[in-house]
Amino acid sequence: MKLGWAQVDVSPLEPVALRGQHVTRISTHIEDPVTVTALAIESGGEQAVLVSCDRVSVPTFILNRVCDAVAARLDDFDPAKLFMTCTHTHTAPEVEEGFYPVDDPTVMTPTAYADYFVEHAAEVIAKAWKRREEGGISRGFAYAVIGHNRRVAYKDGHAQMYGTANRPDFECIEGYEDHSVDLLFTWDGLGRITGVAIDVPCPSQEVEGEYFVSADFWHDAREEIKKRLGAHVNVLALCGAGGDQSPHLQIYKQQEDELLRRKGLSRRQEIGRRIADAVSSAVEAAAKEIEVEPVFKHLVRTIDMPLRMVTDAEHEKASREYAEMQATQPDPADLQATSYRVIISGRCKDVMDRHARQKPGETKPVEIHALRIGEAAMATNPFELYLDYGLRIKARSKAAQTILVQLTASRAEEVVTYLPTARAIEGQGYGAEIPDGIFGPEGGQALVEETLGMIDEMWE
Repeated sequence: MKLGWAQVDVSPLEPVALRGQHVTRISTHIEDPVTVTALAIESGGEQAVLVSCDRVSVPTFILNRVCDAVAARLDDFDPAKLFMTCTHTHTAPEVEEGFYPVDDPTVMTPTAYADYFVEHAAEVIAKAWKRREEGGISRGFAYAVIGHNRRVAYKDGHAQMYGTANRPDFECIEGYEDHSVDLLFTWDGLGRITGVAIDVPCPSQEVEGEYFVSADFWHDAREEIKKRLGAHVNVLALCGAGGDQSPHLQIYKQQEDELLRRKGLSRRQEIGRRIADAVSSAVEAAAKEIEVEPVFKHLVRTIDMPLRMVTDAEHEKASREYAEMQATQPDPADLQATSYRVIISGRCKDVMDRHARQKPGETKPVEIHALRIGEAAMATNPFELYLDYGLRIKARSKAAQTILVQLTASRAEEVVTYLPTARAIEGQGYGAEIPDGIFGPEGGQALVEETLGMIDEMWE
C-alpha cells in the first residue's frame, strides 16, 4: 500500500460573501484558516484520492473543474477515482454567483474565489498523489458527544429545526443521536503515524452565523490533535450522515454553558477536545494492527434515485410565498433583505417549476463511491442525509466498520439537498419541506439498498 498526504490553506485574500445562511454576510476577517486536505491511496492496482474541504458544499461544477485540472497535472491517476466532500462549515466563501448580490469592488467575487479554490485544490491533490510512499492503515473507533438532533417536535405533530423546547406543548426531540467516531489511521513504512481520517455524524457549524472566515470546530480539533500526536500528523475531516444533526444543544444548554465557563473554553474548543480525546483513546490500539497489504477496492457508480413529487398543496404554498416575495422591493443597499428575497424566491420558484414538469416515476442520477480498505467500508452520498438512513446502512453492512461520508460532490448532476425521513416530512419544518430537497423517503431507501449492494459486491 502507498499513501500520500497534502493540505493547503484556501482562505480568501480579500473580503468575501459567506455561504450558509439566507442573508448576505461579508467576511470581516479570517478567524482561522479554511483548508483542503487530500489523502491519496494506491494498492493492488486500485487507487483513490479522498479530499475534504472546509466548505458548506462542493458544487458539481467545482468538482468537474478540479478533476480537469488534476488530469492536466497527473497522467497516472484517474480523476474518476477522486471524491470531494466538505465539513459543512457555514463560514466559508461562496463560489456561485447570484445567491448573495454584492455591489462592492473591495469584495472578492464568487467567481474569483472559485478560480482561486480550484487551482489550489488541484495542486494539493496532485501533491498528495506524488507524495505516495509505502505505508499502512488501521481502523479505530471511539465515542464523542458532538452532534445532537436539531428537530424539536410538538404535541400537535409538527416539528421545527432549533425549535424551543421550553414550552408546554413540547413533545420530544424528533430523532436519534449518534456519538460514534469512525477512524482510519495511516502509518509510514517504519510504523510512525502520518495521519488520521475522522468521521463524525455532525456538520461543522457551531459558529454558523458569524461574519468571519472559519473552519469552525474542525480547526480546534486539528490543532489539538497535532499538539498530542505531532505537528506532522494530517487530519482528514469527514462528516457522516447528519442532515438532522447539529452541534447546537436543544436541551442542557445552561448546564453546558456553566461547565465551559468553569473550564475557560468555548463550545468550539470543547468539541475539538472531544474529537481529539476520541483519537487519543483509539490510536494505541490501532497501532497494534497496521495492515500494509489490505484488500483495497474502489467502486464508483451513478444510480437513479426516484424523485419526491410536489403535491398540489405544496405548489400552492410555494406560489403564494413567491408572490409575496415578488411584491416586496427592499432597498438594494440592504444586503440582508435583498439576498433573503433572492434566496426565498428561488426556493419557491424551484418548487413551482418542479411541479410543472414532474412525471410519476421520474428519477435523477446520483454519483456514489464505495471503498473497501481491509475490513472497513467507506461509502459516500451527496446529501445532507438524515441520520436514520446512515444507521440502516451501518446496521446491515457486511464490513466490520462502515464509514459514511455525506455531502460528497456528484459529477452526474447538482443534487446537494436534504434527504429527510418519512417522520420528518410528516412533521415538516426546515430541512424536511419540499423546497429543501428533491428526494424523499423512497429515494432514501433506494440509496440505502444501492449502497449496501456495492458493499456486498466488495465482500464477495
